[in-house]
Amino acid sequence: MSTTRPTPVRRVVGFVLLAILAVACAADGGGPAAQDAVDPVAPDVVEPSDAPSPAPAAEPPAGPAGPDAAERGANELGVIPVIMYHRIIEDGSEYDTSPDDLRAELTLLFERGFRPIRAVDLVDGNIDLPPGTSPVVLTFDDSSRSQLQYLEDGTIDPDSGVGILLEVAGEFRDVEPTASFYVLGSLFGQGAEAGAEHLRELARLGFELGNHTHGHANLGLLAPEDSRRDLALGAQNIRDAVADVEVRTLSLPFGVYPSDPTVVAGGAHDDIEYRHDGVLLVGSSPSPSPFSVEFDPMRIPRIRSQPHHDPDTEPDFGSGYWLWVLDQEPERLYVSDGSPSRVSFPAELADRLEPRFAELANPY
Repeated sequence: MSTTRPTPVRRVVGFVLLAILAVACAADGGGPAAQDAVDPVAPDVVEPSDAPSPAPAAEPPAGPAGPDAAERGANELGVIPVIMYHRIIEDGSEYDTSPDDLRAELTLLFERGFRPIRAVDLVDGNIDLPPGTSPVVLTFDDSSRSQLQYLEDGTIDPDSGVGILLEVAGEFRDVEPTASFYVLGSLFGQGAEAGAEHLRELARLGFELGNHTHGHANLGLLAPEDSRRDLALGAQNIRDAVADVEVRTLSLPFGVYPSDPTVVAGGAHDDIEYRHDGVLLVGSSPSPSPFSVEFDPMRIPRIRSQPHHDPDTEPDFGSGYWLWVLDQEPERLYVSDGSPSRVSFPAELADRLEPRFAELANPY
């Protein structure tokens, strides 16, 4: 993934979530990897419209982007799916995904032109993808054993989350396998030494290591100083295992902000410092583009992996539902113009562009 264009990061303090429903967390394979199980209030039902997509200008202006942004249908102000996974097991809860379903979902995503980026790349607006493709952020919460485990010969289990991602990505010429893993103190249920080695392997593979707190506590129920402790220890678990790693994004347990929402942006406990430039919720809708005025890096919504969707049933707001919606209304989706040095979009969307990206703007 190219890093030629990191952009400034907005730090916006989130508001306290209105209503939180606590759902029991499940342990995985002997490890205490508790899983998120609360969705905020679902968004209004989104039904695909019958209206045609806006037509691009007949002769897009020649500028820094060249004449082909319109031909490629570039829309870098469109939405980006951020998909949330937990355990990769058979017969789990509604928050778990079977190995076969994960394979099928990743295959469908890549066949439809989605290419994975990390959560930190979304936060930075560092999206360097082939023209005509769309970013997707794959996130794995709880550092559970099923996400990364090994066979007796030392190779990665092909039915673990990492094994499946590497396998499916290998079937596509231009897919770089990457994802963001949100780590607990349980460290894949393997013990401290083995868990640290798991983190080093993920870093070697180019995956992002993010904070999910040390103990998966509901931060909304803790005093601010206790929230700082859990956040600081969560970041330190990762830094102790991987030299020079930057832990820049946080996945909130249960999607719940602490009573003092400023705590998540940064702080310290016993001289252990932490800083988060992006915060992921549980959510149930795609994320706005990082170039959009609607993007808040401290409140990034996610979609639960739920690949099976029947259009004739009530929306469940899982991944299958949103892929169906975006298939019906492709004009809503982020589509890359192939250049990280400009932001291309239909001219009628110009009012959605965050003003600090005005110098990169390429409307057509």
